Amino acid sequence: MQDKTSFSKNGYLMLVVLLALTAFDFALLTQAKGLFFGITLIGALILALCFIGFYMVQPNQGKVMTLFGAYAGTDKTPGLRWTIPFYLRKSISLRVRNFESSRLKVNDKAGNPIEIATVVVWSVEDTAEALFEVDDYESFVTIQSEAALRTLATCYPYDQYQKDEVALRSHGQQISASLREEIQERLKKAGIQVHEARISHLAYAPEIANAMLQRQQAAAIIAARSKIVDGAVGMVEMALDKLTENGVVELDEERKATMVSNLLVVLCGDKNAQPVINAGTLY
Repeated sequence: MQDKTSFSKNGYLMLVVLLALTAFDFALLTQAKGLFFGITLIGALILALCFIGFYMVQPNQGKVMTLFGAYAGTDKTPGLRWTIPFYLRKSISLRVRNFESSRLKVNDKAGNPIEIATVVVWSVEDTAEALFEVDDYESFVTIQSEAALRTLATCYPYDQYQKDEVALRSHGQQISASLREEIQERLKKAGIQVHEARISHLAYAPEIANAMLQRQQAAAIIAARSKIVDGAVGMVEMALDKLTENGVVELDEERKATMVSNLLVVLCGDKNAQPVINAGTLY
């Protein structure tokens, strides 16, 4: 079932026409007699029935029409409208809405329990499918969005453990795009258009949060130490080259090794070095 335009007319024009016909019929009714009076009375009843066909359409709203259980179309033209009085009309909003899921507890690709939630921005695109293909399209959006979020969370790890690996925490744009596609695939049968889907909450589950925090701290310390060592080695090389280039002092291999060891201890140590003044000879 697909959306289609229903039969409707400009309500202001039809109001003028019906009022004019009503006035004319009332004038005839006051003067009619016998059979002509009965015909005029029936005409007045038909005109009164026609006034039931007026309805109002708000901006970004649709009126879904049904006739004796059959879908007759949807009117999306805002303003005062008129249609066949026998049509049953139901309003449906076409405005953009947002939905935030509850915090779901799932396992990521590595098997770690995490808490995750999402915000989905959506709107009704096909009114016929939204009303007649599913029982409650708002509930359908909620349940299917959370199901898509669970599926997505199991396909990616929380943190990036390998190079070029897509992770939930480090690849926000890519994860959002994948989540939107997953939700859209589930909601297209209900005539729903997903405009945006983003993760609003992401954290390790409380039972492993402390252990994972220690792991992250250890990884940060290792990365920092690696940079410190790289910088210290470069500074030692530069110091030895400068001493040799300027002829300040000539050191044999043993003294170079001692100097390198002392410089690395000073540069890589956690605490400030305590200098020791050597008043004697190096040898």
